[in-house]
Amino acid sequence: MASGGSKSAAFMLLLLNLGLYFVVTVIAAWAVNHGIERARESASVLSLPAKIFPIYFPVGNMATGLFVIFSLIAGVVGMATSLSGIMNVLEWDSPNLHSAAASSLVSWSLTLLAMGLACKEINIGWTEANLRTLEVLTIIVSGTQLLCTGAIHVGVGETVAAERPHAGRV
Repeated sequence: MASGGSKSAAFMLLLLNLGLYFVVTVIAAWAVNHGIERARESASVLSLPAKIFPIYFPVGNMATGLFVIFSLIAGVVGMATSLSGIMNVLEWDSPNLHSAAASSLVSWSLTLLAMGLACKEINIGWTEANLRTLEVLTIIVSGTQLLCTGAIHVGVGETVAAERPHAGRV
């Protein structure tokens, strides 16, 4: 029988990540909407190379466009992963935990990509408070997603070991 420690840790981290990914999605969606509404008048006064940049945002710097789009993608995928992961962790059997582990890795990799762009945007500098909040939340959720992925993988190891009690004995 598997211990309940990793199950409760994974469940609590999934709930935390669901809330964090929701906030990341809301802020990134606001930034996309703000960029769409204000990009036309802001980009019209720019010089030619910046005018043809396909992802221009009137707030932030030149890394903001990619960062906001990847944060939005990571937020939506992270919310879906957290919701399905909660259902899979509540079942706590090998097929469901393997599914939760795979989707958790995909979500973590997308979050790491958004975190790298957040670090680049911080390195370039000059962003508004809303974007700084999105940067900080993206960095925090990449850490909590790593912990959640680890807790789910510990659960996978426990359930696989519980299914094969004589494996490894000589």
